[in-house]
Amino acid sequence: MTTGSAVAPSPWFVRPPSTGHTARLFCFPFSGSGASAFSAWPAALGDLEICPVQFPGRENRLGHPHYGTYEQLAADLVEPLTPLLDRPFAFFAHCAGALPAYETVLRLAEAGLPTPDRLFVSGQPAPHDASRDRMLTMTEPELRAEVEAFVRGRGIEPRPDMLDLGLMVLLRDHAAAKKYRRETPAAVDCPVVVLHWQDDQDVTPADLQGWRDYADLVEFRVIGGGHYDFMNAPDELTKLLTRWL
Repeated sequence: MTTGSAVAPSPWFVRPPSTGHTARLFCFPFSGSGASAFSAWPAALGDLEICPVQFPGRENRLGHPHYGTYEQLAADLVEPLTPLLDRPFAFFAHCAGALPAYETVLRLAEAGLPTPDRLFVSGQPAPHDASRDRMLTMTEPELRAEVEAFVRGRGIEPRPDMLDLGLMVLLRDHAAAKKYRRETPAAVDCPVVVLHWQDDQDVTPADLQGWRDYADLVEFRVIGGGHYDFMNAPDELTKLLTRWL
């Protein structure tokens, strides 16, 4: 088993890094959410350490300035990631989180740093199709209703202040999403695994086909469940994520 010296804690990661696992999985949350999207995931899956990424401007980083753009988010993430790239690693990113995850892979390569063994993208069309997201055209009241429905769907009775805070984070994230434009695919140097959730009402398998242009090896998988069921770390998903080891 790989061991090494301890790495200083970073606000980008909600769990202190471990030296007792052979590989790491960095997890990128969706718009309006934070690292708590992965709170139901175990700290490790066998020898795979789970490392949820905490973007600035939410949850315990609410007081930190918002990242502004996906490109800036990716650029800012390179430095805190660097000391953690001392063993095999992969990225898992859900919905719009796949876009800064993809941009981070490009920036790691540009810096001559290790890149992921796999990029897992879940429920998100390719970067050049990102502007098609239906939520980007919603009004503020419609988005507030989406936040309320999401919170209720997690079995929580939302308070008005909770909805206000969730909407604020979502609006800032959507502003970044609306700025994002990648007209021409730029391939990453790692395999991409594209995950479709069988009961997803918003993203179809056809919506995901654009990822074919982003790597030499692109694999498509269908997993049982709805758009947000990844949060429960279902067995079908965790088995797929650990298989690359």
